[in-house]
Amino acid sequence: MKRTWVKVIAIVVALALCGAGAAFAQKAKKAEKEFDVGKALLDSYDLIEKAQYKKADALIDKILVKDPGNPLALNNKASIMVSEKKFDKADTYLNQALTKAKGYMVQVNRVCSVGNICLAFKPVSSGTGNQDLEPLIKMNIEMVKGYMTAGPVPGKGLR
Repeated sequence: MKRTWVKVIAIVVALALCGAGAAFAQKAKKAEKEFDVGKALLDSYDLIEKAQYKKADALIDKILVKDPGNPLALNNKASIMVSEKKFDKADTYLNQALTKAKGYMVQVNRVCSVGNICLAFKPVSSGTGNQDLEPLIKMNIEMVKGYMTAGPVPGKGLR
């Protein structure tokens, strides 16, 4: 009889410890700050505008993990590729963005030109926009393609 009580007490203590551990883990998850895609888009644009392309690229990668295929993030990532003269990658990102851009409404507050080729767009911080992103991305695709097919700069070699 004594052994049975010891087993029961051991089981109760083990269950209590498991329950406390689970409650603590749940509390830790709530403490994690939720990633805000909208704020990250604004922040990444500000970094692009300051020519801090590596930081902006890292932030856009986080956005694309949270919201794969986000056309605004893909467009702005393409502008970073233009800054690195990776026009083929820029073209790829723009074409990926184009598939989801139709009907994606933005209100473009400011536009940042990267290398006079590709435009990065800063979204509004709240509300919905009045500009369809699709024609803006098409314009960027045309600029990138035009630059890719252009010949070398006289006296300077390849672009």
